Amino acid sequence: MNRYSPERKSAILKKLLPPSNMSVAEVSRQENISNVTLYTWRKQLLEKGVVVPDSQSPEQWSAEAKLAVVAETLAFSEVELSEYCRKNSLFPEKVKAWKDAFLNGQRPTAKPSKAELKAAAKEALRDKREIHQLKKELRRKEKALAEAAALLVLRKKLNAFWEEKNNADE
Repeated sequence: MNRYSPERKSAILKKLLPPSNMSVAEVSRQENISNVTLYTWRKQLLEKGVVVPDSQSPEQWSAEAKLAVVAETLAFSEVELSEYCRKNSLFPEKVKAWKDAFLNGQRPTAKPSKAELKAAAKEALRDKREIHQLKKELRRKEKALAEAAALLVLRKKLNAFWEEKNNADE
């Protein structure tokens, strides 16, 4: 079992925290540390109340993670903010929008709960089934319409044929 110095551990954990927000798998590959160890360290951070985002996309970060970035960049000038954003794969506009949202008392969009995600998935499945059923019904109706049109054309041709035959017989 490997033992890591507190300095090394904190340096590795910084990669999981905002603004870097590297995935556990990435850090594991870079540092040659098992995923289990990193998840354990991450869990310990969460228990201490440190904000550790679950996802890589800044749009999906929790409000706490966004606030951490805003707090870190609050005193930055435009140049420093741009440099910070380039280094951390963020857009300065996003950071400014988060800052405005926090300063104006607006709550950034929160991640949906598991129950909401489950309900949305059920609704999506229900919609998919309804779309399938409607497409099936539409194909059936199109076939019936094509058959009716073909019968009308044949009836017209037959009527025209009989009229020509009657005119020829007279």
